[in-house]
This record gives sequence, structure tokens and C-alpha cells, in this order.
Amino acid sequence: MRISSKKRVIGIALLTAVAVMGDAMLFIVLPLYWEDFGLTALWQIGVLLSVNRFVRLPLNPLVGLFYKHFQVRTGVFIAVGLACLTTMSYGILQDFWLLLLVRALWGVAWSLLRLGGYLTVIEAADDSNRGRFVGLYNGLWGIGGLIGMLAGGILVDYTSVSFVTVLFALFALVAFPLVWLLVPVKAPEKKEQQQSQQYTSWFTSRVALVLLTSLGMGFIVFGLFASTLSPLIERSYKADWTGAQITIGAATLAGVIQAVRWGWDPFVAPWIGKCLDRSTSKIRLLLIPLFSGSILLFLLGYIQSLFLLFLLLLVFQFTSTFFVTTTDTFATEVASQSNRVKVITAHTIAVDLGAALGPLVAFYLLEFYSISIVYFLAASFLMLLGFMWLYQLCRNAQKDVTLHRETRVK
Repeated sequence: MRISSKKRVIGIALLTAVAVMGDAMLFIVLPLYWEDFGLTALWQIGVLLSVNRFVRLPLNPLVGLFYKHFQVRTGVFIAVGLACLTTMSYGILQDFWLLLLVRALWGVAWSLLRLGGYLTVIEAADDSNRGRFVGLYNGLWGIGGLIGMLAGGILVDYTSVSFVTVLFALFALVAFPLVWLLVPVKAPEKKEQQQSQQYTSWFTSRVALVLLTSLGMGFIVFGLFASTLSPLIERSYKADWTGAQITIGAATLAGVIQAVRWGWDPFVAPWIGKCLDRSTSKIRLLLIPLFSGSILLFLLGYIQSLFLLFLLLLVFQFTSTFFVTTTDTFATEVASQSNRVKVITAHTIAVDLGAALGPLVAFYLLEFYSISIVYFLAASFLMLLGFMWLYQLCRNAQKDVTLHRETRVK
């Protein structure tokens, strides 16, 4: 049975959503309930939230090689199985070193899922719909983050960590046979061999800047912000809210804030992708999340009012969706014009490196400085990245003017 390009993207995205639920829950729950996991120090939180990403750094090239010889379906089968195993282990194991091993196994699963998803999008998309397909893919797998962060944060406040992890593991177990239906077998292609011969050098200055942006996106969105959201809210939220005999803790509030983004991503991300497809200057659109995100991070670090904090967090979540969709679109675009496996593998490595450094750097700094300083440094980094792209935009404009003048002279 032949599956359309759009349905292929939807299939891999939904399976990724189920697999990522346990990991998403951990980012909300672990910073607040770390003693329930058997941890003894704050730095262990950063290590557990980061180790899966560090594991993926050497793994991503191997996964790229894996997908040159095996079907995406095979990789997804392995990934969903590992997701079920690791999610259940979070609530059973009470030892830091065992949890470290489990988080490393999750890194293997995510490498298989993420690279398989990117390759599916690159294969299915063209210049007219690339942004829309990237947005669709990111938006749909984000549903898993929505359930993991929102339901995970709420349920842990009322039940236990072990109950939630077993529940999410059962979801992954049920999804395992669906891989056969949702991920089709793709016929071998000769196009990849032709690309390898045609493109002798894939690492250009344009690719380098895109990869630096991938690093920044992973560091800010998936690393630093995701891992410090609970402590950020807890700073302004000194006590639980109680109303109608329902207690709302900081974990629940953090889950709601993160879940808002995952909730609107299936609608907002494809819309942003369409805007990118129609735009004549994608760099101008990229500057929006870079500069606005920098300003928002600075404000988030110093705002004490709970109401203003929630308002700015919602705006920043929209900016994050914009940032992720734009960066992934840039990456898939340059990959489609060069050696796609090498470029998209480098992109995943850059995102993973940033996402791994985010929690590690954040919680290390929190041992010595306030969360305001951490967010100020993050804002400065994002601002610097924005100026680099602004310089690139000016260079492109200057080249266009020079080319136009030469054409007129001729």
C-alpha cells in the first residue's frame, strides 16, 4: 500500500510523540521531586537531563550510517521498544548510576527517532512545502511533550512518580505494533549515491551558520529553558494554590506552561512553515525569534510578579515554536541542496550538543549564581546569534546590489 508524503510525515511524528512522553515528564518532575528518584545533589539533576544528549553526539553519525543500510521502520521499532523500557525504569530505579544508564539508552532511542523523522521530511518535501512539513512534524510529535509535561506534572502532584512512569510506558507498549502500519518500507534509491559523488564539500559557511543556530536552539529551548522552568516558577510561586480542595503545585504550573506550546504547535508550527515557504527572505523571519527571544529571556530572569511571569512565558513559548520551526527548515533546506545524511546528521548533533549543555551549564551556574544571571547569559548568547545572522543578511543584500550593477553594466 502506497502512503502519501504527508501521511508518512504524520506517521513518524505520532510515533515519536508516544515515545517522548516519559522524557518530557522528567523535565518537569525531576527538578522538583529529585529526592524521590534517589538523587542526593542538584548537579545530578543536570547530569541526568543531559547525559542522553551527550550520548547522542557520537551516536548520531552511527545512526546516519544505520539508516543508509536499514529501513526507517527498523530504527523506529528499536526506538519505541527502548522508550517503553526506559520510561518504566524511571519510576522503578532509585539509584543515580542506574538512572544514568537508562538515560543513555533513551539517547539511543531518540537518535533513531529524530534522524529517522528528519530523513522522512527531507524525502517527502520539496521547496514548495518544506516549511509546512517541518512544522507539521514538529507540531505533531510535540503532542507527546504536551501529554508528558501536562499530565505528568499534574499526576505526579496527586499520585506518585512510579505510577506515571508505568502509565506512560504502557502507551509506548501499545504503540509498538503500530510502527508496522504507520512507517512504510521505502524502496532503495540510487539518488543518495549520486549526491555523494556530486557534492565533494558539504561544509560551507552557510551550513556552518545554520549549525551554530541549531546549537543555540538546542541550548536555549530544549536545554536551559526546559530544565529551569520549574525553578523559575518556584522562585515567584512560594506556596501551592488551593481551591475547591484542589492543590496546584509548581510542577503542575510548569507542566501547564510547557504544555501550552506543545498544544498549539500542531497548528502554529505548520502556519509558521507556510510563512517560510512563501517568504523571499527567510533570514528576516529568523531574526524575529532571535532578537525577541533574547529580550524575553532577560525579562524572565528578573520578573518577580507571577502574573507577568506567566504572560512572558506564554510569549516566549510562541517565540520558541517560531525558533525551532525556522531552524529546522533552514537545516532541511541546506541538507536537500547537499549531502542530506551528513548535513542533517550534523544538525542533530548540534541540537543535541546544545540541549545537553543547557541543563548542565544551567544547574552548574545555579550552584553559585541566581537564576537571573543564568537567563541574562542565555539572552546575551541569543542576541549575539541574531547579530551574526543580521550581518549575513547585510552581506547577501550587498551581493545582490553588486550583481545588479554588474548586470546593468553588461
